[in-house]
Amino acid sequence: MDFDARPVELHGHRVFYRRTGTGPPVVLIHGMLNSSRHWEAVARRLGDAHTVIAPDLIGHGDSATPRGDYSLGAHASGARDVANALGHERVTVVGHSLGGGIAMQFAYQFPERLERMVLVSSGGLGREVSILLRAATLPGAEYVLPVLAGKPVRGLTSTGLKALGRLGIRPNADGIGIGEGFGSLGDVEARRAFLHTARSIIEPSGQRVSAADRLYLASWLPTLILWGERDRMIPVKHAYDAHAAMPDSRLEIFETAGHFPFNEDPERFARVVTDFVATTEAPPFDADRLRRQLTRPDEP
Repeated sequence: MDFDARPVELHGHRVFYRRTGTGPPVVLIHGMLNSSRHWEAVARRLGDAHTVIAPDLIGHGDSATPRGDYSLGAHASGARDVANALGHERVTVVGHSLGGGIAMQFAYQFPERLERMVLVSSGGLGREVSILLRAATLPGAEYVLPVLAGKPVRGLTSTGLKALGRLGIRPNADGIGIGEGFGSLGDVEARRAFLHTARSIIEPSGQRVSAADRLYLASWLPTLILWGERDRMIPVKHAYDAHAAMPDSRLEIFETAGHFPFNEDPERFARVVTDFVATTEAPPFDADRLRRQLTRPDEP
């Protein structure tokens, strides 16, 4: 199935997305330093039963890298706009890492546009996060990144991966995902967009944005939480905590996976998400219910 990048003009900026399959619409939102390309293995499988839409967030992949707002709210609005431009009024949103935080922000800003939510190794559910991402928020990171993302380092990474392949050793999904992510920072505008995004949600001591105090607002929404047991970027403890805060949610742990469970085992990932969509009913948005939740959060 075709999964090529296509452009759409939104608010004067060129945004790229990939689309495949037919059926109920599912929007895949990638993580920081990644792009729609990272969904390819699972998107082709999900496309057997769904219309799969995977945008490149502003500042990522092939999309524009303007000076502007790189907050979770801006990214959520961008995902909404791509879905709307393609004619989808309500969607199931699947968000990985940063994309998980965007998915939760989507649910908060546009609950009437959401049918289901899938959080994959999601940010925004606790303070802990890899030192690699925390380091990007330190003063002076803008001077270190050009070195890390420069051609010599990128060349060494590429050579190392090829050497492992010749030895019959397959690098795991985390190594590939992180390596490709830093490889995308060769462009000064991409580095600037990355730093704006990272510093809007992370500080040197950990994640600075949390959805924990608002998870109760998503209690009406069918939610699936997917995580790798061996995640070193965002600990699996966040998955269990989020599941406890949303007792009606489903929890699926990939025992041998790290931060990229959808690339570690795309077959299982697609099967779990397809079953989740097929066995849950998208509830209608109820403004009165939301009003009651906001004003009387302790009531059932």
